[in-house]
Amino acid sequence: MTTTDKISVLLVDDHDVVRLGVKGYLDIQPDIEVVAEADSGEAGIVAVAEHAPDVVLMDLIMPGCIEGVEATRRIKQSSPRTQIFVLTSYHQDEHIFPAIRAGALSYLLKSVKAPELADAIRKAANHESVLHPRVAARVVQELHGARLDAVNPFVELSEREMEVLKLVAEGLSNQAIAEKLHVTVKTVRSHTSNILSKLHLQDRTQAAVYAWRQGIVRRDDDG
Repeated sequence: MTTTDKISVLLVDDHDVVRLGVKGYLDIQPDIEVVAEADSGEAGIVAVAEHAPDVVLMDLIMPGCIEGVEATRRIKQSSPRTQIFVLTSYHQDEHIFPAIRAGALSYLLKSVKAPELADAIRKAANHESVLHPRVAARVVQELHGARLDAVNPFVELSEREMEVLKLVAEGLSNQAIAEKLHVTVKTVRSHTSNILSKLHLQDRTQAAVYAWRQGIVRRDDDG
């Protein structure tokens, strides 16, 4: 098999030891080639622009301004043919659904065995999705409407998440919310992502509309 026949893979993970271990195993596969590595979402976006890989193995939680979900979204916009394969330690809803909505095809945990990882990469290159059983179960439950359509935000959201939602509805930017709550912008982004996931919303605009409709924020709250 020639190099051009091989499945080209980009590894995006901030842990050197993870990249080293994954690359070491993939390098002995006759049909897979690791063409580049990146230690952040920003670096991953740049590497995709340069290499246009068939598959990206994407970690979700990384340092920097762009984490895995946003990197996935941007990569799919710039290189639609590239398949995003999430490889992470997290299987909670607030990680699963944003990643899939952003365009991730497959989602496995880092506990996956090496041969299963290689096979999943081959399937991703063939546009076949592979999901960890826990993840698959949540996706199926979601599709079947296992969760109530009418989510109670006062139950689902933490006190801090409710604060953030109110401020989003008031039109404040992430920076302004961070200053008001005395937290970092990254923390605000994390809370917002959790809010969208828990309430099954797509973006900040939907969150703001939802907050007004549910009476979480009212006109007479101003001032």
